[in-house]
Formats: sequence, structure tokens, C-alpha cells
Amino acid sequence: MEAEQLNQIENQLKELGSRADELKRYLDYPAKQDRLEEVVRLSEDPDIWNDQKKAQEIGRERKALEGVVLVLDQVTSGVKDALDLFEMAREEEDWTTVDAVAADYATLEAQIAQLEFRRMFNNPMDPNACFVDIQAGAGGTEAQDWASMLLRMYVRYGERKGFNVEVMEVSEGDVAGISSATVKFTGDYAYGFLRTETGVHRLVRVSPFDSNARRHTSFSSVFVYPEVDDSFEIEINPADVRTDTYRASGAGGQHINKTDSAVRLTHIPTNIVVQCQNDRSQHRNRDEAWAMLRAKLYELELRKRMEAQQQLEAGKSDIGWGHQIRSYVFDQSRIKDLRTGYEVGNLKGVMDGDIDDFIEASLKQGV
Repeated sequence: MEAEQLNQIENQLKELGSRADELKRYLDYPAKQDRLEEVVRLSEDPDIWNDQKKAQEIGRERKALEGVVLVLDQVTSGVKDALDLFEMAREEEDWTTVDAVAADYATLEAQIAQLEFRRMFNNPMDPNACFVDIQAGAGGTEAQDWASMLLRMYVRYGERKGFNVEVMEVSEGDVAGISSATVKFTGDYAYGFLRTETGVHRLVRVSPFDSNARRHTSFSSVFVYPEVDDSFEIEINPADVRTDTYRASGAGGQHINKTDSAVRLTHIPTNIVVQCQNDRSQHRNRDEAWAMLRAKLYELELRKRMEAQQQLEAGKSDIGWGHQIRSYVFDQSRIKDLRTGYEVGNLKGVMDGDIDDFIEASLKQGV
């Protein structure tokens, strides 16, 4: 094996070690390590299971901390072992072992790259679960069909990421598709991954609902907001909330339409409306609707702060809430994100939930 190749392998391993050290500084590794030890002790206390909610919170925190601390420990140890093995193999001219070390580098680099990607999650709510609201725009049946396609795309995306995906509410369209839907995504950094999807999505295609086979342009809006837990103080005056119950719509078996189990909450001061009909129990639907309302009020406050900041940053004023963010041109098999310029031609893949590249580009550019 040539000296140049050997030097390249050695330099790559040393660079990987430097990247791990940088991540330890950026992610405050010592504090996370100490907290992990504390959380492990708490989780091993039998009394913790007397409070299921507290136990679940501790479990989630432990998983998140292990995802940083244990991975960095593994990479740091792996790089040291790989360098030691590389030095011995080079001295003994054991090129098979050198090749094995090079293969190990690829695995270690992928782990580091994943942690470096997490650095883009700078919103304090990024680790949380989230809700995605989809609303058909003007355009009747064509727009409602487009909204249903977006619903399917996000459900497939959540399944690809390993999130728990729960459709909280769907309002069926007049002829086809849906007029609106709310989906909950639960999993590590669900909000962090999905938050840049907020905005208006534009579809251009030859409409299957037009007997003259003309091209139509349709719009649907997507709004993503994080689930907020009880530790985040959102004060809601019950007198400001109107509660309506109604019968759930759509197919759901012999019981779903026989009782007024669906719940709609209207926050009168802000005119925010949330609704939930995914459970047969009105009580559970009510609890979930209140969680959604808290999340939306949190997001409203967050938006106010962002808009105030954007007024100070005139260069970013063209990227506002509710603006068009992406175009899907079906007859050209072209999907383009108008904020980042990222474009792909894999129409089927994207509509099947393969939107990671769009999300990564958005996160990297901080949109």
C-alpha cells in the first residue's frame, strides 16, 4: 500500500478525533455525562414507577442523553483503538488489517455526522413531539385532493423516521380528498425535523377532475407546532375556551358515529380552533385537544417573537410564516424548495415520504 494512502487514512482518523472533541465542547459533554448518571439512578429507583408520567419523562431524557454521551464515548474509544491498530498494522505491513481500519472509519464517521447534524436543532422545543396541521387552500376538489396527498406524504415520512404517527382529526373533502387534517408525530426530534415544513405547498398538474385535461395550480398550507409538556407554563383561562362536542366523521367501525365523542376547542381571544376525534372516548379526545391548544398557543408566542426579530433583519423578511415554500410540478417530475433552491426529480419518492434532503437543506440554511 502506498505511503500517500496510509497518510490519508491516518489523517482521516485524527480528523475524526478532532471532530469528536469539538462536539464534546459544543454539546457540553461533561454536564450531559453527569446528568446521565443522575438520570440512570432515578430510573433504577423502584418508586419512580408510582408516577407513570414522571417515569416516562425520565425514560425519554435518558434515551436522549445516551444518544449523545454513549455515542461520543463509542466514537472516541473507536478512534483511539483504530489509530493504535493502524500503527501496528502499518509497521507490520498488514494491509488486510489496514483495510479493516479504513472500513471502521466509515462507520465512526457516520456516527459523528449524525451528531453534527443534531447541532442544527437549536430550537429548545426541537426534541419534542409535534403536531402537523394540513389545510386545503382555494380550488375546491383539486386543492382538497392535494391536501390528502400531503397528508399521505407526511404520514409516510413519519413511518420512515420511526416516529409514532397518529392522525388526530380529518375533515373529508366535498367530493374527494380532505379539507383539513391534524397529525401527531412522536419520536426523537420530531419537531426539529418537521418544523421547517411550515408554509404553503404549491401543486401544478393536469387535473384528473377536469374533463378538459387542463393544468391546475393548487395550494395547501402546512403548519407544524411542538407538543409542550406541563413544565412549560401556558396559562389558559377556561372561561376563554368554548368546548363543542360532535359525532366523529368518516369510517371507523360500528361505534364511532353513535356518540358525541369528538371534541372541538375554540380559544376565543385568539380564535384558535383545535379538534380531536381519533378516540372513542370523549375524555381522551378532550385531553388531547387541550394539549394541542397549549401547543398552538406556545407556537403563537414563538411566532410573535420571531416576527419581531425578522423586523430587525430586513434581509429575512421575504421568508415569513405562511409563504409559499415548495412547488411540486407533477408533469415535469420536479419538486423545488423556493427557500433553499434545492430541487429533485424523484416525484414518486417524495410523495412516498422521502423528504429528508429538503429538510436537511432547510435546517442547514436556518430557514
